[in-house]
Amino acid sequence: MPLVNMKDMLDHAWRNGYAVGGFDLVGLEFLDGIMRAAERERSPLILSLAESHFDYYDFELAMAATVAAAERASVPVAIHLDHGASLESAVRAIRHGCNGVMVDASHHPFAENVAITREVVEMAHGCGVPVEGELGYVAGVEGEDAERHPGEVVYTSPEEAEDFVARTGVDFLAVSIGTVHGRMRGTPRLDFERLAAINARVQRPLVIHGGTGLDDGQFRRLIENGVAKINYYTALADAAAARIRANQREEAGYTALLDGVREAVAEETARCMRVFGSAGRADEVLAAAEPWRPVEHVILYNVAGLDDAGVEAMMRTGREVLSGIPGVRRVITGRAVQEGARYRFAWIVEFVHPAVIDSYREHPDHVAFADTHFRPVAGDRVSIDYQAVE
Repeated sequence: MPLVNMKDMLDHAWRNGYAVGGFDLVGLEFLDGIMRAAERERSPLILSLAESHFDYYDFELAMAATVAAAERASVPVAIHLDHGASLESAVRAIRHGCNGVMVDASHHPFAENVAITREVVEMAHGCGVPVEGELGYVAGVEGEDAERHPGEVVYTSPEEAEDFVARTGVDFLAVSIGTVHGRMRGTPRLDFERLAAINARVQRPLVIHGGTGLDDGQFRRLIENGVAKINYYTALADAAAARIRANQREEAGYTALLDGVREAVAEETARCMRVFGSAGRADEVLAAAEPWRPVEHVILYNVAGLDDAGVEAMMRTGREVLSGIPGVRRVITGRAVQEGARYRFAWIVEFVHPAVIDSYREHPDHVAFADTHFRPVAGDRVSIDYQAVE
């Protein structure tokens, strides 16, 4: 199960002078193509799902496929929410399997950006999940994503970057130094001096949005100046679209139009991995990064003072309340099958990470439910938190 801690992955890249691609996917063809490239190149990677793309697919269904692809991979994988719009978006993404989240409040004034980002950091860190913040604004110029990122580029101030990181506690910082979402017009001019100053002040992995259109030398200079994650989508979409256009003929059906799309995505992804320097790094990252494994919180118990209808009502309330706590992936309630079992009832609450053990225990919704509904009737109980052994 090579899902790994995204912070460990990017810290390794930052310390060792390479970058990991955050490749946005918008369908199974993209997911499969990106994974093919990573396996061939033996590269760590970040599977990225951007909230700005949710109009194109069902997020929960896409996450199920993305988690399955990551779990069967032989290379280290992290799953990231890109351009999350709110705290609620981040909570939902973590619940469905993202182990990295970005909150994009860069279009707000500095103080508001800090407040929104800090709130997400506090929640996500309680789930063991690292957070990417953004300071400055990377606008769109042309291409699929341009209309979703309107306005003018706002460059990141090194002084504000240092202050922003100190106030928010973000693990990674996305910066604006001249890239754009979508396709570049002409030759991009990147402010490497600004990037170097930011890197010197914040001393943590930096992120570049809008990687399409840069040349190999520019990518290398970005990495030399602290960039450890490069977001990449438009060129993948262009490669997929070019393949579909090449397949067009009067009698072509849907599957015929998609022929070769996965390989086109894989080829462009693999090229990026070689340029970013992540190719061949998989085993190093697997050795350095914490495996990302859920924790099962199990309670076996008996009930006193409630009839069957009362037990069912208590369980139903628990499922509703506890499933909304950040870091909880699912809540299962059960009843013993065998007559005469030592314990008649069970809870299984799946946490995304061991850090949730503490944050869940202290969460006011859990405390209120346990003190009001559960503990008064379930004094005879045992509990255990465990991770699966592979």
